[in-house]
Amino acid sequence: MLDIRFIRENAELVAEKSKQKGYEVDIPKLLELDKRRREMLADIETVRAQRNELAEQAKGQKPLPEMVEKGKHLKDHLTDCEARLKPLEEEFEKQLNAVPNVPSDDVPVGASEAENVVTKEWGEKPKFDFEPKTHWQIAESRGLIDKERAAKVAGSRFAYIKGDLVKLQFAIIQFGLDVLTSQETVKKIIQDAGLDIVSKAFVPVLPPAVARTEVYQATGRLNKEEQTYKLEDDDLWLNASAEHTLAPMYLNEILDDSEMPLRYVGYTTAFRREAGTYGKDMEGIIRQHQFDKLEMESFTKPEDGLKEHHFMVAVQEYLMQQLKLPYQLLNKCTADIGFPNARGMDINTWLPGQNKYVETHTADFITDFQARGMNTRVKTTEGTKLVHTNDATAFAMGRTMVAIIENYQIADGNIKIPEVLRPYMGNQETI
Repeated sequence: MLDIRFIRENAELVAEKSKQKGYEVDIPKLLELDKRRREMLADIETVRAQRNELAEQAKGQKPLPEMVEKGKHLKDHLTDCEARLKPLEEEFEKQLNAVPNVPSDDVPVGASEAENVVTKEWGEKPKFDFEPKTHWQIAESRGLIDKERAAKVAGSRFAYIKGDLVKLQFAIIQFGLDVLTSQETVKKIIQDAGLDIVSKAFVPVLPPAVARTEVYQATGRLNKEEQTYKLEDDDLWLNASAEHTLAPMYLNEILDDSEMPLRYVGYTTAFRREAGTYGKDMEGIIRQHQFDKLEMESFTKPEDGLKEHHFMVAVQEYLMQQLKLPYQLLNKCTADIGFPNARGMDINTWLPGQNKYVETHTADFITDFQARGMNTRVKTTEGTKLVHTNDATAFAMGRTMVAIIENYQIADGNIKIPEVLRPYMGNQETI
């Protein structure tokens, strides 16, 4: 969440930036609730002080009738104030939690993903001496993807992944983990990107796949973008990305700056409702309700937050370049960066079978927006501060496999395995 003091001092800016993100927030109502809340808190503190003073006066003597009467009046008044404060606090928190993070100054203003700005292109698009096929034409015909039988079991937007495609997925996972957990490789990525940050490797984590409502809300991820599922009989939500349960790891904790940065790479199966996308990407495995991801998450001191964001983008580019997959790097516009984001970058990878670029990676710079809700802080020589959080895709398994299938297809219907992945598949060269 945003700091209410920042909102008080920048009310018009916050309202305008929220609107640019696609959120209509009632800042005057929020500030009125804040004013009433602060007045009531001040009243409560005054009454408590008066009760304490009265108790001090009564020490060592029998209370006078007027003191007893005054004490009863103060107690009743305090009870009444506290009763009225509770719903006011709840409404204030509701309104405050509805305010998204403020975009950074370099985020393009736009109303949809169509207004994202391409900042870089890398790699040569493959040339074929045949008409390239889509990933579903290749994989479904060979029994590597079975959506028809999955639909009988779970409904639309689910699939059975089979055979060598399963082995390819685990090869991608192991390759990603080897890169991210190697301090030598991380150091090289940082140096090549010209960044001045600590070259600390990522710690692998298998996080919970569910989070309680209040925890999910604290991360700012229980919103219209994520569209995840709630378990009917429990106060638990399925994660829509590993970072949703990695981010709150240090809920209500104070970290030491000697530990920073803390970098994690988490693997989990994720779930999204994909509401509002009926008829979009129905073919293949681009937009599934269930998918697997290898996700980066980090906690840094505030002054290192933006540099960490650039580092995570550099990691993503390194991974894609190792796979030799052509891509575009995009600076996401205000409407597309997400509720808790101050800045967001996407990698869109070329899919020759569909003759278009498709998103495969995203990198989110959250500043202290999540940390304020999670109460995650760092103790520094300058005092205790809220940490900055970053998250970014290492590999979304389905979309990465889609890109490999379409870019590495050959005329006989087989699929070449990228050289960097072959050692993880017993030096197998094709699927």
